[in-house]
Amino acid sequence: MQQQWNLIATEQPPEWFIEAVNHYISNKRGHYAAQLLWQRGIQDKSQLDNFVNPQAYQPASPFEFGEEMLLAVRRLKQARDEQEKIVIWGDFDADGITSTAVLWDGLGQFFSQNTHLNYYIPNRITESHGLNIQGIDKLAKQGCKLIVTCDTGSTNISEIIYAKEQGIDIIVTDHHTLPAERPPVTAIINPRYLPNTHPLFHLSGVAVAYKLVEALYQSLPKPQQPLEDLLDLVAVGLIADLVQLSGDCRYLAQLGIQRLQEDFKHLPATRRRPGVGRLLELCQKSGDRPTDISFGLGPRINAVSRIQGDASFCVELLTSRDEKRVNQLAEETELANSRRKSLQKDVAQQVTQKLAQLDLSTTSVIVLEDPQWAVGVLGLVAGQVAQDTGRPTILLSTESVGIEDKEDKEDKGTILSPPPLARGSARSVNSVDLYQLVKDQAHLLHRFGGHPFAAGLSLPVENIPLFTEAINQRLRQTLGGVTLTPTIQVDLAVTVADLGKELFNELKLLEPCGMGNPVPKLLIENCWFENSWNRNQQDSRGKKVQYIKTDFEIRDDSIRSGFPGIWWGHYKDELPMGRCDCIAELDYNTFKKRYEIRLIAVRRSESSTLQQVVNSSALIIDLRNVTTQEDSALLVKECPTSWDDLRAWLRRSLYNQQQLAIAWSKPENQQPEQIWLTLVGIAKYLSRTNQTVTRIQLLEKLGIKDQTLYFGFKALKCLGFTVTRLDRNLQISLHSTSVAETQADAAVEQFLAAVREEQFQRNYFAEVPLSTIMAIANRPLS
Repeated sequence: MQQQWNLIATEQPPEWFIEAVNHYISNKRGHYAAQLLWQRGIQDKSQLDNFVNPQAYQPASPFEFGEEMLLAVRRLKQARDEQEKIVIWGDFDADGITSTAVLWDGLGQFFSQNTHLNYYIPNRITESHGLNIQGIDKLAKQGCKLIVTCDTGSTNISEIIYAKEQGIDIIVTDHHTLPAERPPVTAIINPRYLPNTHPLFHLSGVAVAYKLVEALYQSLPKPQQPLEDLLDLVAVGLIADLVQLSGDCRYLAQLGIQRLQEDFKHLPATRRRPGVGRLLELCQKSGDRPTDISFGLGPRINAVSRIQGDASFCVELLTSRDEKRVNQLAEETELANSRRKSLQKDVAQQVTQKLAQLDLSTTSVIVLEDPQWAVGVLGLVAGQVAQDTGRPTILLSTESVGIEDKEDKEDKGTILSPPPLARGSARSVNSVDLYQLVKDQAHLLHRFGGHPFAAGLSLPVENIPLFTEAINQRLRQTLGGVTLTPTIQVDLAVTVADLGKELFNELKLLEPCGMGNPVPKLLIENCWFENSWNRNQQDSRGKKVQYIKTDFEIRDDSIRSGFPGIWWGHYKDELPMGRCDCIAELDYNTFKKRYEIRLIAVRRSESSTLQQVVNSSALIIDLRNVTTQEDSALLVKECPTSWDDLRAWLRRSLYNQQQLAIAWSKPENQQPEQIWLTLVGIAKYLSRTNQTVTRIQLLEKLGIKDQTLYFGFKALKCLGFTVTRLDRNLQISLHSTSVAETQADAAVEQFLAAVREEQFQRNYFAEVPLSTIMAIANRPLS
């Protein structure tokens, strides 16, 4: 879908404001910074000082949470006096892990760790977010008398009541959506009770936890560890959780990044947080930039639960002083992130295939499902799809029944199997309140939770069609006649000559960036790319990861030299030929010690055309079914099955400035029935030997395309086979099946029809006249 690029209207700031900004910039050329600050509402000296200089900002007292904070402090004092057992109940994402670490270190100054203070992190895969009955039972048996939640708990009413029945009090610290009435807890500290203009309103879970510790520091004899030693953890959670960095959020993030950078400068043996330092080393960051968190630490902490389910060791990684132990945990975290990248890329490719079958003109909310998708990466992929399409996106995995189903069965005391559940993630875009949209369909759901931009949910598989129809209808009613178009807001128009240290130092004045203060997007018009190359990423053990990045140089007419850049998740062939326009972010690569751009979006300039090149009759030469070789041409030896395949090769030849030689032979097709028997034979062999296979190996063995293989998997399922994804490999096992014979026959026939269609297309392209190929090539390349 064509993106809409909106260049924000620029208003020239007054000279006095530019001079005030220049005081904070070493090169004293703060025109771009002044323009950005002015258009983002920073328009007087006091605002500027508070925004740029944390020493000028006056943070809010933790007791602005009012009676709830007083109740929390009073209950913790009681627990301290009576030496009760306390458990921190955290969450498995980066905000929840850092929240737990802040309370572990902070409360650990008042309670003996592992004796009177412990923590509990739910398993992402088997427990999901929030309090749960099994966990509460476990803690009750251990003699727990008080649970302090962080980044969770506000809406877990039934679980809170159950804990109370077990003799456990609960203090909730959270920032998520509030229930209709105050939950029956000892205290609830949640900034959503405050006015939305309050400087504490946008605190994330880790910052709320920090405020509770701050209140204790002000109420009890001050311990040895300075409160400020927690700020680096606060910065990691704040920036990783994508909350609005204004008010106290910005202040805490600024101070935290300073602490992070200072600690990293020490030798590993003398660091306060050697685990954080080792993680930064592994992701080739130095901790001095917000992007070191958003692209480095945050994704790695999040990856552990996405891949392994249990992320409890991440708290130890962030808080332990045992260098040998945290190095081991950091390596494990890095490998989890590498596997996350591979899974994310794989799921993203499959989602793209499914998107191609949707009519986006009649779709307001994208809802897609698949039995093989890894639940842990669905939120990441949904976020990217939402950005690309301009539509809220919900991705669901129908692979297995979660732990909640077992709870339901036990609670009812019956042997009836509950309906299988789909679990997944939702991401919003264009200011659509996704939480409210999902909540309106609560009667169709099993569980859900989140906030306006992101939500998690589970629902019976049988309800997916009705849920999809209902949520689309609801958003159409909300929008009226407004169309959803993917939009990128552009802040500044610059040239390649503007890129570099001076502009970087100006833009750095706005950091830390986040929601409400996004990283400045730069528009570079009438430019082109050279010296591009792509490669797979490697994990910490040198193993290739199925995740691509492209390196390039960008050029325009403003300067003779090029400027380096990267494009994550894209191949070099996706860069357009000739002149184009692009949107990028300017960054500094501490590992390569260079300034570079990070490409966000690209499109051909309206004035640019490739038609003159394409119209050359010498561009494509026909070497089908001949032995002649053309060393200087780009050879295409595999017979395509669509015009899109052929046009992709054409783009590559244009990029390399080579002729395109179509050099495939007439395919020797197997009978579709024989291909099906081969697939069944492979499935039986793998089931018997418990071996795995890659998707690529299957495609090459069967001689079919990915979409056709998908129909093959559906047919195998009807015969009782289960196809399970293990990282990049597939495991096939055989189970009993109750699928009707007619349904199985229909699935097999669907696979055979897909094979026949693919073979028909190959036969067509084996003999299609060169004149027809040239006519297609002469159409504009999209």
